Amino acid sequence: MKRLFLIVILLVGTSGTTWAQQPWPAKPIRFVAPFAPGGGTDFIARVAAQKLNEALKVPVIVENRPGAGGTLGAEIGAKAAPDGYTFTVIAGSYSVNPSIYKLAFDPVNDIAPVIQFSQGPLLVVVHPSLPIKSMKDLIALAKSKPGGLSYASSGQGSIVQLATELFLHMAAIKAVHIPYKGTGPAITDTMAGNTQFLFGSIAAVMPIVKQGRLRGIAVTTAKRLPALPDIPTIAESGVKGYDVVLWHGLIGPKGLPRPTVDRVNGELNKALKAKDMEEKLATDGVTAAGGTPEQFAAIIKRDIETWRKVVQMAGVKAE
Repeated sequence: MKRLFLIVILLVGTSGTTWAQQPWPAKPIRFVAPFAPGGGTDFIARVAAQKLNEALKVPVIVENRPGAGGTLGAEIGAKAAPDGYTFTVIAGSYSVNPSIYKLAFDPVNDIAPVIQFSQGPLLVVVHPSLPIKSMKDLIALAKSKPGGLSYASSGQGSIVQLATELFLHMAAIKAVHIPYKGTGPAITDTMAGNTQFLFGSIAAVMPIVKQGRLRGIAVTTAKRLPALPDIPTIAESGVKGYDVVLWHGLIGPKGLPRPTVDRVNGELNKALKAKDMEEKLATDGVTAAGGTPEQFAAIIKRDIETWRKVVQMAGVKAE
């Protein structure tokens, strides 16, 4: 009986060791998306998951875990086992949250950056009835009516609010912030003329601009968007140095094996160069990014510091 017991223990141990030594990936991979289905982050997560599934030949499942401005899902991802089977798709708001919320994890040191997936601008829009056809017009009107203009945002403490506050500070003008519970209501009230301008995502506002119900006057990035070549940048419009990029990227938990990081980074970099990927991303108003894990890590650190300064300067607090 003792001999039989030892044989069973040996077999069980050997089986466990064999499973542990199987080459990665040996089972489905999870992409945590910290926002609800249907939004930009969910869209990017599903596009990236599909491409990684095709490359690795294992299921890549998107798990939506919304809440607390994306911090709930980010925490789940950061605290997952660093075994290469859980990644988190983050948006630019990830770099805002450390200045707005009390996080249960370190947004820099408790993660393993993998790749920046996409990048794109916000589009500044105004009601077409206003005598504003450029950012210079908007700035001039704001200076003629100090505090007389209002702007909508997708919520208190959102990256949209901070991007607008940074613009107001750099342009030396003032406007009243009207926060809404999401991009939809913010756009609706701007179309109704209840607020005068809005910094909105390309995917959300461009269809309305094409319908003539809002007027697009500038993009927030340092370079013009290829899909909107006639719309200048804010920097071109007199606010030199202004540059706000919305991005999405992939991170893993701290301790993720470097070979796994390199494999995922390599496969997604290849995917981002494909023509069909360019077309898919264009539907969401963004372009492909790519690059090394180190480059993405630097962007996260830089943006966390940038938004920390804006939050302090504007006195922004969570709702």
